[in-house]
Amino acid sequence: MQDLSQSQWRDQISQDENAIILDVRTDMEVAEGIIPSAKQMNIQNAGAFMDSANELDKSKSYYIYCKSGGRSAQACMILDSLGFENTYNLLGGITEWEGETTT
Repeated sequence: MQDLSQSQWRDQISQDENAIILDVRTDMEVAEGIIPSAKQMNIQNAGAFMDSANELDKSKSYYIYCKSGGRSAQACMILDSLGFENTYNLLGGITEWEGETTT
């Protein structure tokens, strides 16, 4: 897991052909807005999160965010423990996100 600032996140994603964005917030939080092309995997639903995690391609790079950075760091650690090598946590989460969002 690597923690990335907002600018590092944007720069790295734009250059990473294997980038997958994961939003680990709840349905209610996602309804307020989501980063375009992000896939939701609610970490608070542990069973569904683990099922989805086990279906992900370990050769991809996962850019993970939540509201403020805590749950996404936890998600990175879980994926790392499952053998994922490229996980990136967005510091400050979507709360500090200055890029585009969609509902």
